[in-house]
Amino acid sequence: MPDPIAKEALEAYARFVAERDRIDSGDSEWSALAEFFTEDAVYIDPAWGRIEGREAIRDFFVHSMEGLTGHGWTTPENWATAEGARVIGQWDQILGEQADGTPIRVPGLSILYYAGDGLFCYSHDMLNMAHINEMLRAIQWAPPAEFNMPPREPNRDISLPKAWSHLEASR
Repeated sequence: MPDPIAKEALEAYARFVAERDRIDSGDSEWSALAEFFTEDAVYIDPAWGRIEGREAIRDFFVHSMEGLTGHGWTTPENWATAEGARVIGQWDQILGEQADGTPIRVPGLSILYYAGDGLFCYSHDMLNMAHINEMLRAIQWAPPAEFNMPPREPNRDISLPKAWSHLEASR
């Protein structure tokens, strides 16, 4: 018998990815993604570290994506799976195109925990930052003026919010 929580979690994730696709196409704003998170959610970004709370996540999305969205950076989804409340999505970070028009791809993973009501309480994006840096050097990428650098010493705590720690019995 299919797991109803996993099914609901995947449906919520599909809506999240659809919104991200609308953002990539210029039909929505990054701030809209915050609506998929609980008030006390945690978002872990490979460069920016731990972001706590829906409004801080909203600010993070807007601030961190300035100078990337609309400059060839997109995040197409490849697949997703769920086990109970945990969703894992695999996507590509597209950094632009090579001279021959081939997309510059760096694969990434997201681990999310579904809290119910279409909301996630946790998201942890994993991306090989060394691979990103190699690709950016190879194409001699220069950040546009509006680009914001991540913090030098981000918070690397990857734990779930205390209220939701019961969703992760073990690592």
